[in-house]
Amino acid sequence: IRPQAAVGIIAGLSIFIVSTLVAAGRLQGKYFLALIPLSLALMIGELFRKDEKPFDSLAHTFLSIIYIAVPFSLFPFAAFSRTGLQSLIGHQDIVFSPGIIVGFFLVLWANDTGAYLTGVSIGRHRLMERISPKKSWEGFFGGLVSAIFAAWLLGDWFGVLTKSQWMTAAIIISVAGTMGDLFESMLKRSIGVKDSGSIMPGHGGFLDRFDSALFAFPLLYLFLSLFG
Repeated sequence: IRPQAAVGIIAGLSIFIVSTLVAAGRLQGKYFLALIPLSLALMIGELFRKDEKPFDSLAHTFLSIIYIAVPFSLFPFAAFSRTGLQSLIGHQDIVFSPGIIVGFFLVLWANDTGAYLTGVSIGRHRLMERISPKKSWEGFFGGLVSAIFAAWLLGDWFGVLTKSQWMTAAIIISVAGTMGDLFESMLKRSIGVKDSGSIMPGHGGFLDRFDSALFAFPLLYLFLSLFG
């Protein structure tokens, strides 16, 4: 299987750059239509590669874009149009605030830390042993409590949402983050690798640092859009 790495990376970066400029008010939303030719280029390019498994190649290419590039492209929309600080990118009348992103990562890290410490200490009942033998239900609930406590403790400082809304968001982050972690473990097991890449060997790979965020942040952004 040979995914179209170069064009796929260009497409992923393009999505993020266009999202940032649209969120900052530098481009209109219609410029997202420029991504259509890139998508078509991926499919047309397969005609000339003479690959024996074009379907698999395209599936791997598009999955990486949807799985990684699209969730990261939501970060700019969560940062702009909120009360807060000025950013390095000029954005006219649109206000920039890192509160939602800082809050998200602090709650997510609190969840991961709580899950690890609780799992190591008292973890007995496996959460999903066939995919991740070390994860336990005790660790999951330990992470959930830690995330809610962090949201309660720091919710007023984060801003954007009320403290009670941040505590609700912590539940979303904890549950979705755990699913994201399990999903990435499933992908690695399906192709028989321990690390997702060679940048951080022995630690699961670089993608392991963000697998929880890729599931949790889109749901947090949905919650923010509906109730923030």
